[in-house]
Amino acid sequence: MATAGLTAAVLAFTGGGLTAAPATAAPRSTQAEAVPLSAELEKARAAQAEALYGDPAVRPMDERKTSLISLGDSEISDEGVGTYEPGTDGPDNWCHRSPDAAIHRTGIPADVTFNVACSGASTVNIRIGGTPQYADEPVQSDSLAVKARNTRIKQIVLVAGANDDLEFGPVITDCTVRWFTFQGACHPKYRPGWQERVDGLVPKVVATVGDLKTVMRQAGYADDDYQLVVMGYPSPLGPDIHDNPAFPGKLFGGCTGYDSDAAFARNYAVPTFEKGMREAARQAGATYLDASRLFQGHEVCMENTWARGLYVDLINPFPPDSNSVRQSFHPNKRGHGAFADCFTAVHRAGQEGVREASCADPDGAGRPELYELAWDDVFGPLQNEATGSCLDAEGASSRNGTAVGGWACNGERNQGWWLDPATRQLHPELTHDRCLDVPDGSYEAGAELVLWNCHGGGNQQFVRDSGTIRPAAASGLCLALAGGARPAHRRKSV
Repeated sequence: MATAGLTAAVLAFTGGGLTAAPATAAPRSTQAEAVPLSAELEKARAAQAEALYGDPAVRPMDERKTSLISLGDSEISDEGVGTYEPGTDGPDNWCHRSPDAAIHRTGIPADVTFNVACSGASTVNIRIGGTPQYADEPVQSDSLAVKARNTRIKQIVLVAGANDDLEFGPVITDCTVRWFTFQGACHPKYRPGWQERVDGLVPKVVATVGDLKTVMRQAGYADDDYQLVVMGYPSPLGPDIHDNPAFPGKLFGGCTGYDSDAAFARNYAVPTFEKGMREAARQAGATYLDASRLFQGHEVCMENTWARGLYVDLINPFPPDSNSVRQSFHPNKRGHGAFADCFTAVHRAGQEGVREASCADPDGAGRPELYELAWDDVFGPLQNEATGSCLDAEGASSRNGTAVGGWACNGERNQGWWLDPATRQLHPELTHDRCLDVPDGSYEAGAELVLWNCHGGGNQQFVRDSGTIRPAAASGLCLALAGGARPAHRRKSV
C-alpha cells in the first residue's frame, strides 16, 4: 500500500506519444517508357543483362528478377568487416565492399542484391552528373540507372552525408590522435560548430535523394513502385565501457579516446546528425530509418560489440599509410546483421504506409526491434507536479548504478525518458542500454532507484496510471521525489 507521503510529490509523465508519419507516396501508375542510357551505360547494362538472363535484352518489368540495392559511404559499404570483394581492397580502389554487407543479408524476398556504396563517398559521388570516386567506379546514381533497367528494384537504401560537411572520419581521427598524444579531449573543439556542419549537409542529402528518384523515374518507375530508405548513423562509441565485466582496456579493445569524447559522440554528435538526416528525408519524401540508438550497448569495448575499434592494417597497404586505419570505428559483421534486420522490418512497415521508423535493441540481447515512431518525438521529461523539478540521471551519467533523482528542469538528455508500452521498460534518453531499475526488486516505500543494464526483469517494468508512473509489480506505489518541495537534486524513490 502506498503511504500518504508517497503521493505528495507524484511525477506526471509528459513525454510525447507514439506516432508514425503518414504515408505520402504518389499513386501507383503503369510503367512509363524508360529514357535511353548513354552509350557507355547501355554497354554496361547489356553486359549485366547477359550475366543475369543470358542475353542483353531489356525485359518488361514483370519479367525481371527482383532486387535490393544500397548506396552511400563506408557505413553501408561494409567497411570494417575485414573481408572484401575483389578489386575493392586497394591498391587503386578502397571502396571496401563486403559480401557480408547488410543489403545481402535481409529477409526481404529478392532474386539479387547490389551494393554499390563505397567507403569515403560523399554526395558528389552519388548524384547525377557527379564525380567517380575511382577510375573503375561509376558514379553511384549511374550504377542505379543500369540496375533499375535490368531488375525490378524493391528497396533502395541510402546512407550518406558523413563525408560532406560533417567530415566524420577526420574528426574521429583527430580525437583519437589527441588521446594518444595527451592533448586533451576534442569535443570542446567540435561542439560549437557541429550544428552548422549538419545544417550544411542537409540540402546535399535532399538533392541526392531527389536525383535517385529522378533516376528511377527515367528508368520507368513510379515513385511508389519501390521503397527509398534514408538511414541515419549509429554511434560506434559510448562512455559506459567500464561497466563491461570483460572490459579489455582502451588500447587492447580499440576504444581509444577520452570518455568525455565518447559521451559527446553518443549524446550530441550522432543525435544532432540524426535530426539533420531526418529532416533531409522529410524534405525529400523518402522513408527515414533512425539508427542512432541501434548500437547503444554494443559500442566498441562493450559486450557483444557491433562495431570495430581502432584497427591498423600493417600489411595492406605496405608500407602503411592513411588507408591502413580506414576500417576503424565502423560496423562489424554483427553490426551489419543488425542493419539487415532493420531493413527487413522497415520494408514490411513500408507496405503498411509507415514512412518514418526507428530501430534499437531494447534489452541488449542482440535482437533489433523496429519502432514505428521517431525517437525525437517520444523522449521527454518526467516532471513532479508538486516541485516542478524533473527526473534526472545524476551527473548526466548512464553507468550502472547511477542515482536517479530530481533536479531543476533543463531540457538536457539526462532528463529525457520514454516508457516503452511493449516492454514496460523506462529508458533514459542517454542510452537504450539502460533502464530505470528497482534494485533487487525491493518494493518498499523510500526505495532508491538507479539506472541498470536493461534485462526485461520485473524490477524494470513500470506502468502509467492516471498521470503517475508505478512499478508493474507493486502498483500501490508511485514513483516520487523524496524530500521537500524545492526543485533541488534529490534521490528518486518509490
